[in-house]
Amino acid sequence: MQIKEIMSETIHFIQVPGNRDNALDIMRENKVSGLPVVKKGTKTLVGILTRSDLIQNPDEEQVALIMTRDLIMVTPDDDVKDAAHQMIANNIRRVPVVQEGELVGLVTASDLVNKALWKMELNEPAENYMLKNIPATWEKTPLKVAFEIMRYFNLKVLLALNKDGKLSGILTESDFLDESEVVSEQTVHNTSVGTEGDKWSWDSKNVLYVFKNHLQFSDKEVKDVAASDLTIVTTKTSVRDCANKMRQKKIEQMPVIDVEGDLVGLVRASDLIKAITD
Repeated sequence: MQIKEIMSETIHFIQVPGNRDNALDIMRENKVSGLPVVKKGTKTLVGILTRSDLIQNPDEEQVALIMTRDLIMVTPDDDVKDAAHQMIANNIRRVPVVQEGELVGLVTASDLVNKALWKMELNEPAENYMLKNIPATWEKTPLKVAFEIMRYFNLKVLLALNKDGKLSGILTESDFLDESEVVSEQTVHNTSVGTEGDKWSWDSKNVLYVFKNHLQFSDKEVKDVAASDLTIVTTKTSVRDCANKMRQKKIEQMPVIDVEGDLVGLVRASDLIKAITD
């Protein structure tokens, strides 16, 4: 199967020059987590901008200074296995499709799952591809703390547990972004500039004002934001069935339970596509 059979030809993108607010508006309006970046007035691809880029760079306003410039690309005639291999090798979830230097499409891990993987005879169990180091927190954890926990795991999803330690919800990077805003905070630093023996300059001070942007979250707790209508699979659910569930529910990750109903893992679209290259 070729890339042109599954790629998205309706592409949401942003141009440079451009700013983070515009990029965030496009992401929220179209419910996408990443945008190809093209040179203004052309289809020439110059970068990729993701939600993670925006979150990790709250101080920067200009898209050109936030986006990733080291591009991984495929062509419409490449095999879907090529896209899967590039995503796995570079730990990314989307690859621009380029022809003669111009952007013509985009293929994501979800595209591979929704348009290719679920049709394949892949009967290996989910346990062969799931994450066992599960990012989880108590459902009453403040969002700011929960966000830091997600960051420590270096993932884009967080599971919520109730007081009995049972799964109660799931949070994605988009949920955190929707509940936050970029604010500027000023700190004041007093620095002595005198030298020993100079009693006049010894007591003099330079006042340094530092302005830094950061994400400020609402006062909500995890349970107030987390999705509670969960789609769950077992360790023995086949890769194909996992892919089909993701396709039907339009989701990118599902908690995994064992035969006793205990939470044991998490399987993501980016995990399942490894089955294409195995």
